Amino acid sequence: MRFIKNLRNRIRPHFGDGGKYSRFHRAWEAFDTFLFVPENTTFKGSHIRDAIDLKRTMVYVIISLIPPMLVGIWNIGQQYYQAVGIDPSIQEAFYFGLILILPMIVVSYASGLLIEFIFAIIHDKEVNEGFLVTGLLVVLILPPTVPLWMIAAANIFAVMIGKEVFGGTGMNVVNPALLSRAFILFGYPAYLSGEIYTYTKVQEGHQLVDGYSGATPLSLVAEGQMESLPSDINMFIGNMPGVIGETSFAAIMLGGLFLAITGVASLRIMLSVFIGGIFMAGLFNIIALNEYMTIPIHQHLILGGFAFGAVYMATDPVSSAQTNTGKYIYGFLIGLLTILIRVLNPGFPGGVMLAILLMNVFAPLIDHYVIEANIRRRMKRLKLNKQKL
Repeated sequence: MRFIKNLRNRIRPHFGDGGKYSRFHRAWEAFDTFLFVPENTTFKGSHIRDAIDLKRTMVYVIISLIPPMLVGIWNIGQQYYQAVGIDPSIQEAFYFGLILILPMIVVSYASGLLIEFIFAIIHDKEVNEGFLVTGLLVVLILPPTVPLWMIAAANIFAVMIGKEVFGGTGMNVVNPALLSRAFILFGYPAYLSGEIYTYTKVQEGHQLVDGYSGATPLSLVAEGQMESLPSDINMFIGNMPGVIGETSFAAIMLGGLFLAITGVASLRIMLSVFIGGIFMAGLFNIIALNEYMTIPIHQHLILGGFAFGAVYMATDPVSSAQTNTGKYIYGFLIGLLTILIRVLNPGFPGGVMLAILLMNVFAPLIDHYVIEANIRRRMKRLKLNKQKL
C-alpha cells in the first residue's frame, strides 16, 4: 500500500492546478478518494460531524446487496442445470452464474461511470459515489440473458436523462436503476416481457441443448398455470426462474434488515409497501373474479420483484418521500399499485417498477400536502391558544 501511495503522490501534481492534466482533476479526485481517505480537514468554525458520509452509505447498500446477489448467481446455474437434467453441486451452479453475471457488472459500471466522468469533467464538479450502487442494482433487476450492449445503452440513457440533466447525484426525480430497466422494457420488450428468459450456453463434457427457455412464476400466473408454480419454500429461498437479484425473498429480507439496522434505508417505507401490497392482495382475494385475484397474499409478496422493490428501490433517499407521514403514504401506494398493475394488466406482470416510478414523480406532491397539513394544524392550535389567553 505504501508503494501505491508513493506512486499516487508522484502523479498527483500533474492533475493539480497548472498540471499537464489539470482538466481531468475531477476524474483523478474520484479515483483518489475511492482508494484513500480525503486529506481535507476542518481548522475553524462549527461544523456538523458524523461517521456516515456518502461513500459509507453506498458501501452499506452494496453490503446489503451481497445476499440476493450471491443467491441470484447460484440460482442462474441451478435453473440451467435443472432444465437439462443435471443435478449440479453448489460450486458448479455458482460458477455458471458467475460467468454470466461478471460481464454484466463490468459493462454496467463502465458505461454508467463513463457518463459520470464526462459530465464531471465538462462541468468541473465532483464525481459522486451514487453509481456504485446504481451500477449493481441495474444488473440485479435484469434477466441474466440481456445483451451487454443493451445494458450499456440503458445505463447511458438513465444516467444522462434520469440524473445528469437534473444536476447529478441527489437531484434526480426518479430512480436511475429503474429508469434503465424501463428503457429496456419499452425499447426492447421481448427481453423483459416476463414471459421467458433463455440461456444459450453449451458446456463441454455434457450433452446439453443450445438454449433453454424457462417461464417465470409471474408469467405462469398470467397464463393461468397456477398448478405449475414452484413451491412456496422454493420461492422463499430463490430456487425459481426470474431476474438475478429478485428471486430470493429470504436473501432480500436479510439485506433489508441490515439497511434498517444501520439506518441507511427507511423502515417506514419498507413496511408500508408490504402493508399496501397485503391490503390490495387481500381485497382481490375477497373479490376473486379470476384466478389471478385468488393468489394467496403471501405468494404476492414473494413473487417477482415485490420484495426487492420494497427494500432497495422504493427506499431510494433521493426520489422517495422525505416527510415521515409522506413515507407511509408513498410506500402504501407503491404496494397497492404494484398488486393492482400485476393483477389487472398481465402485460406488466411485475408491476413494481411502474408503481415505484409513478410514485417517484408524485413523492414531492405527497410531501407538499403533508407539510401544508402540518402548517394548518399548527396554525389552528396557535389560534386556539390565543383565544384561551
